Amino acid sequence: FVPNLTFGPPIIHSIRSCTTLPFDIHLMINNPDRLLDDFIHAGADSITFHIEACENAAYIRMLLERLQQAHIDAALSDKPNTPIETVFPYLNQLSMVLIMTVEPGFGGQKLMPQTLNKIATLRKKCATLALKTKIEVDGGIKPENASSVISQGADILVAGSAVFGAKDPAFAIRTLRG
Repeated sequence: FVPNLTFGPPIIHSIRSCTTLPFDIHLMINNPDRLLDDFIHAGADSITFHIEACENAAYIRMLLERLQQAHIDAALSDKPNTPIETVFPYLNQLSMVLIMTVEPGFGGQKLMPQTLNKIATLRKKCATLALKTKIEVDGGIKPENASSVISQGADILVAGSAVFGAKDPAFAIRTLRG
């Protein structure tokens, strides 16, 4: 799905005992079932996998059931050009939906503005179904666009390059928070 793996199960396992902070694992791989158990046993609190990396609805439901049985929060992600409606059949099983606003794989890309309407569409659908599903947005998030992403309905912003590429990461975080 993407060519790089950053923190694998051994690293998660090694640092799990050092913190009570939640470990949110984002699997950008084909056939996520092959690493699911490794990350569950390593100490993941939540696991996100891409809807495009799954063969069919039965496969997605199997992954969601495995996460539910392990008491791990489940999340689905979609790529920028995938209609957000593809996650709708699974919303009642998800604690979060991750909307990618760049093509997955590498940091430092610019947010694709046409993806913002997906956030609003998902927020409206969750409200209609009375679901408390969190909406996370990843890709091109920076102080200049954070407020527009939040105004569309995002709960969580992933801002890797904006924070870790900044001269003063603490200031960047404060700016993103408003």
